[in-house]
Amino acid sequence: MSRYQPPFTITPIMLNKMVEIGELLGHWAAQSGRTSPLLRKENRIRTIQASLAIEHNSLTTEQVTAIMDGKRVLAPAKEIQEVRNAIQAYEKMTSWKAWSLKDLQNAHRILMTGLVDVPGALRTGDVGIYRGKKLIHMAPPASQLPRLIGDLLAWLKTTDLHPLIASSVFHYEFEFIHPFSDGNGRMGRLWQTLILSQWRNELAWLPVETLIHFQQTRYYQILGQCDKASDCTLFVEFMSENMAGALREGLGQPTIMSEEMPPPLSEMEQKIWFLLKDNPSLTTVSLAVRLDVSSKTIERHLKSLQLKERLRRVGPNKGGHWQVV
Repeated sequence: MSRYQPPFTITPIMLNKMVEIGELLGHWAAQSGRTSPLLRKENRIRTIQASLAIEHNSLTTEQVTAIMDGKRVLAPAKEIQEVRNAIQAYEKMTSWKAWSLKDLQNAHRILMTGLVDVPGALRTGDVGIYRGKKLIHMAPPASQLPRLIGDLLAWLKTTDLHPLIASSVFHYEFEFIHPFSDGNGRMGRLWQTLILSQWRNELAWLPVETLIHFQQTRYYQILGQCDKASDCTLFVEFMSENMAGALREGLGQPTIMSEEMPPPLSEMEQKIWFLLKDNPSLTTVSLAVRLDVSSKTIERHLKSLQLKERLRRVGPNKGGHWQVV
């Protein structure tokens, strides 16, 4: 047993979710014999698209599908590289051990090849995480990384916690440590999927990332709350609900969204929202060119975003800008 113990508390919410997830997995397993390779491929595509969209990659599921099929896609080279890397990483996932530092670094090398200077290497400098101009998390000093990541992996190897809880605890602690210069978010989500899939193979195809994507603001809020409390209990509860939600969705059951959450955005609305978040002055024509759709399609989705109160127009049509909410 590792001497290191991440700070969190097992709560009734977690236990209830574990029971629910167990029941849902029973139904999922009953259907697994009828699960086609095509459905697995679709779930993998959704997982990759959503995990990268959280990192502001604008490619749609259709474009990710085209890349997976070896077809040409008109999109920024960096975003295409991110997708290709993710496809390769998820395909390689079954060969990795979740507690191995070597495998962790190999996974990062695959995910971040062509995107960072030294993929697979632990960061050598200190790093802060910002949302806009606001510092939301100061990661531990680089000098502490070997000890911190070593303790976390040793804990994962020896813990007797249920994988549903251990995977979420690891996910949070990994994001807190922030061991790489970039790519920590997609690595944390990949590694949680790896931990879950080594418990139940079918969970390798469960697109939890899609539900996190719809609740992205909440995801970051909870990470921040856990940082302030030095306790990841809330994050484990949040991820447990997302796993249950992904299973319900996979079984064709309705997914219950919190009343505090805004209405979910369609895939195209998400792409527009992220583009405008980075560049509020983009015009309808510019958006249409970037997303390879018609201007009328962009106008329709802009109106929908305004109705959902996720977008406001500031100033006139010419010379004004968008304000994302």
